Amino acid sequence: MSKQTLSFQAEVAQLLHLVTHSLYSNQEIFMRELVSNASDACDKLRFEALNNATLFEDAPNLEVRVGFDKDAKTITITDNGIGMSAQEAIDHLGTIAKSGTKDFMGRLSGDQKKDAQLIGQFGVGFYSGFIVADKITVESRRAGLSAAEGVRWVSGGTGDFEVETIERAARGTSVILHLRDDASEYLSHWKLKTIIGKYSDHISLPVLMQKEEWDAEKSEYVKKDEWEPVNSASALWTRSKKDISDEQYTEFYKNISYDQAAPLSWTHNRVEGSTEYTQLLYIPSKAPQDLWNRDKKAGIKLYVKRVFIMDDAEALMPSYLRWVKGVVDSSDLPLNVSRELLQESRDVKAIREGNTRRVLAMLEDMAKKDKVPAAEGADGVTDVLSAEEKAAAEKEAGKYTQFYAEFGSVLKEGLGEDFANKDKIAKLLRFASSTTEGVSTGFADYKARMKEGQEAIYYITADTLAAAKNSPQLEVFKKKGIEVLLMTDRVDEWALSFLHEFDGTPLQSVAKGAVDLGKLQDEEEKKAAEAAAESFKPVLEKLKEVLKDKAKDVRVTTRLVDSPACLVVEDHDVSNQLARMLKAAGQKAPDSKPTLEVNAEHALVKKLDAAKDGGAHFDDLAHILFDQALLAEGGLPDDPAAYVKRVNALLV
Repeated sequence: MSKQTLSFQAEVAQLLHLVTHSLYSNQEIFMRELVSNASDACDKLRFEALNNATLFEDAPNLEVRVGFDKDAKTITITDNGIGMSAQEAIDHLGTIAKSGTKDFMGRLSGDQKKDAQLIGQFGVGFYSGFIVADKITVESRRAGLSAAEGVRWVSGGTGDFEVETIERAARGTSVILHLRDDASEYLSHWKLKTIIGKYSDHISLPVLMQKEEWDAEKSEYVKKDEWEPVNSASALWTRSKKDISDEQYTEFYKNISYDQAAPLSWTHNRVEGSTEYTQLLYIPSKAPQDLWNRDKKAGIKLYVKRVFIMDDAEALMPSYLRWVKGVVDSSDLPLNVSRELLQESRDVKAIREGNTRRVLAMLEDMAKKDKVPAAEGADGVTDVLSAEEKAAAEKEAGKYTQFYAEFGSVLKEGLGEDFANKDKIAKLLRFASSTTEGVSTGFADYKARMKEGQEAIYYITADTLAAAKNSPQLEVFKKKGIEVLLMTDRVDEWALSFLHEFDGTPLQSVAKGAVDLGKLQDEEEKKAAEAAAESFKPVLEKLKEVLKDKAKDVRVTTRLVDSPACLVVEDHDVSNQLARMLKAAGQKAPDSKPTLEVNAEHALVKKLDAAKDGGAHFDDLAHILFDQALLAEGGLPDDPAAYVKRVNALLV
């Protein structure tokens, strides 16, 4: 065939301008696309050769070669795959978004499609070469055709292209990029090797480049005749779990996460069904410094048939699991046309839900193994563990505690973000407790220790553990030996607004509403409280009048033992602690006043009763009582100077 000049289809001038200037946000992606296409071509040859082994000719070893010529300013990507005939070059390279792989897949059916492990369903990938090149030359010969039936395709990326028949001995395709002046940085062995390592390290074929060695006389690197692989040509996650050692899993984690510490745990699964994908997910042992930066992109690495697509596939993992590291490799995902953005779809949702279930299952398993089994069970029967079992148990013990210290606060975000898994997340949460040491008590542990007749899980939120432990609101619970969970993370109150019960038992804040111990409070205590409220009524009315700008209500309480007063809010109001955090963050807190509860048996409150006709003296005592209650829960008086003045007046 003599040289022909043909026009592109599909308004190619405008489309090529789009590809070159708008479609790809990252210039170096051209190499990923062209190496992917070369890998596709080899896969297609391998598949077609199952029925016709002569297609391999005298080169059965499939490979991709990448070379560059600084003087000619060209980069060449060569494969020994299926190649193209002249007509295929016109059809596949002359039409934007016509993919040879997609056309090839369309001719397959049933089990053949499953066997054809191909990725190339992105027809514009070839044209990404025009990001860096002002002219592209393609030379190819289809496997099975004679050397005289080679084809050369040339285009400057405008409105037309040239096609001619050439003599080509080698099977396969060479794509020659004639670089623009502003793309000369890619004429570097190190640069190309780095890009290939980033995007194409795990494709199943070796990607070869000419070896370079330093020439001291010329003071530059010179090319050798030897070709060397620049990719690993294997993907750990595609191998069977039984063939991978713990050391290999750990080393792979360090490579993808840039973390020098070993992971706490990992899960490796091949998921089949309507959506097929492979997942290899890790739980780190240390939290990154930017864990709380929600604006930072985070997520797992996404591959499509071993070809790297993106680093932070946020759509594949919920935000509260943003610390998970790993890889998802899928056969077919709805990417945008440049393969840089993941589009929401049923498949994406299925993968995200599958990843979430796997991570939560890992955490559940770690939580169960967090403590070494006691030598003697609860029934008094001695459990006999073999040396291997004991060693394995000791190896796993403490891992969940370590995990929770690093990521527990972030995990709590899931209560508000993942309604479907709320109950699973609740079982994984751990808190400090008024009766135990450390952050080790789960809701299930608490329920197992509840007193007979106790009808709620009691908790308190505070800024610090010390503030929670010494809160006046805990006094009656300590007196009666009732355990209270101590919650000191900033996220606790927000998270618990989405969790109202655990396993059928309601959660109750001891700092909200009137204290109700139900069956744990005997009738005599209730009658004494009612009598005190009645006899103290005049003082309460006076306190309400004096503190009307600060307190919503004033009432006698039974929750206090040693303290004169405390502040509480209604069941559905924002707590004082959360209101303070909102203000500190520059956000508007809901306007609500706390209720002042007073201990009628305390000497300071009795002094109020004696001074109820004392005018200014009573007012000062009332304000001191309120401000002290505010200080006890970690707040500050609205007017600290006035508070100090009132206290000083009492001292002298």
